[in-house]
Order: sequence, then structure tokens, then C-alpha cells
Amino acid sequence: MEWWTVALIVVGAIAFLTFLVALYCYFRIFYSPKRKEFTPEQYDMPDGEDYEPYKAAMVEWIKAARARKSEECQIVSRDGLKLKGKYYECSKGAPIEILFHGYRGSAERDLSAGIERCFALNRNALIVDQRASGNSEGRTITFGIKERFDCLDWVDFCVQKFGKDTKIILTGISMGAATVMMAAGEKLPANVVCVLADCGYSSPREIIQKVIRDMRLPPKLVYPFVKLGARLIGGFNLDEASPKDKLKKTAIPVVFIHGKNDNFVPCQMSEELYDVCASPKSIALIDGAGHGLSYPANKQKYLNVLKEFEKVWNK
Repeated sequence: MEWWTVALIVVGAIAFLTFLVALYCYFRIFYSPKRKEFTPEQYDMPDGEDYEPYKAAMVEWIKAARARKSEECQIVSRDGLKLKGKYYECSKGAPIEILFHGYRGSAERDLSAGIERCFALNRNALIVDQRASGNSEGRTITFGIKERFDCLDWVDFCVQKFGKDTKIILTGISMGAATVMMAAGEKLPANVVCVLADCGYSSPREIIQKVIRDMRLPPKLVYPFVKLGARLIGGFNLDEASPKDKLKKTAIPVVFIHGKNDNFVPCQMSEELYDVCASPKSIALIDGAGHGLSYPANKQKYLNVLKEFEKVWNK
């Protein structure tokens, strides 16, 4: 067998193996299979012992959300996906929070407590199922890369539906926080007066590499396969945008909240984001709170932080 034939076989084998690893990474990290539908007697709950003390409260928040009067909302994303949301009105003309849930979460699971919090602050709430999550269409989660444009489209939806004088707050938890922070660096109407980023990560690259390290794998070796899977199968570039880069050029006031006991997204990431944010800003670190649990861990502090920050944007 000629040397060049052997070389072609070797190169082909390496390329095929590279593709297989990238494909595995895509399905492990970015692919979202068909979501389970829950009956009125069932409640989607996050996994992990950090959530155990709060599960009873989470069920009550979901029950309360289901019992409240709501309006089904829908937009079509720029790449043709039907995205779903639910609008809850506290009082006509009040500011509207558009809330975005976390990675592999759903609006009902992650944001039902947010409805209660919005009503406590006299705000209307629009909770959104992000692409490839909940009742929205899609099979690929992009860690905020494409979701940031979905956020812009939900803003346009609210302006058209509720009027050009409507004040809008963009709120996100975990990956939802990354979504709204990246959207804050894009062109937004003056209606958007504030961003609330709860336990958001500094960049898709940094949070994925952190998780790879937690799995006792070498990030420098594994991440290129993850990025390749996102590009080849998912159709997006993981390094196209990041909260850290987008916040350097935003003019929208941002309030950062993060639990000090967050073992998934390190509290340090919010501190880094606070440091680079170019707009008026505030940060609150909540003692004893795990990932996404700052509000249930200390409701009063959470509300006080938001009430105080309202003086910054509500002028």
C-alpha cells in the first residue's frame, strides 16, 4: 500500500473520530430532546440537594402561578421558531419584567417565584420559555448566543402590545441572566430601563470550561470539541458573544444578585461582571444561597436590593 494511501486513511480516521467526539459533545451539552408535559398534579423540580429545603415553596409558587389569571403569548424567532410565554398583570401601566429561565429549565419551574416577586414590587411579569425549552420550539440550547436575539424580539413584542411608553426590565436566572446581559449590549429601545442578572456566568466558554474541570477533564483539550459540536451541528459560534464583553458597552443599569454558596456558577463571575459593567450598577451577594436560590434564601434582602436600585432607573 502506497504511503499516501496510508496517510489518507489516517487523516480520514482522525477526521471521523473528531466529528464523533464533537457530535457527542453537542448531544451532551446543547441538544434538547422533546420536553415532558406535566399534568395539573405534577410539578417540574430541579435536581440537587441544595433545592430540597425549598421544594415545598417551589410547588406553592407553581400552584399560585397556575391559579393566577394569565395570557398566552407567542413570537417567532429570527430563525423561525415559535417561542412561548405567559403574561401576568399586576396593574395596568406598571413596568413589565420579561423573565428568562436557566439552562434546561422552564418558565414555570424557574420563574413562578419571580411572578410573586414582581407583584410584590408592583410589576407585571412576562415569563418566557427560551428556545429548546418548555413549550417553545427548538432542539438546540445556545447558552445565550441566539437567545439574546430572542430577548430583543420579546422586547419588541412588549412595546407593540403594551405601548411605546412601557417600561421594561430584563430579568434572567443563570443562563437566562447571560441571555439578558448579552441582549443589553445590543441595540435596544429606550423602554428597557434595567437589567436584573441573577447568578449569571461571565461567558459561555468560561462556564463550560468550569464544568469540564468539575468532571476532572482537561478543559483545553475538551473545549475545542465542544465548540466544534456547537458550530457543526448546532450552527452557532460559542465565542461569538459573552456577557462580559457586552456589558462593557451597555448603558442600561444592571443589578447583579448571586448566592455565595453557588457551586455551579461561581459567585466570582458576578463580581467580574460587575467590575466590567459600563452602566450604573449594583451587586448583592446573598449569604447561604445556592444556585438560583437567592430569592427563596432571603426574600426580604432580595426585594430591598431591587427597591433601592429602582431609584437608579425610575427617574
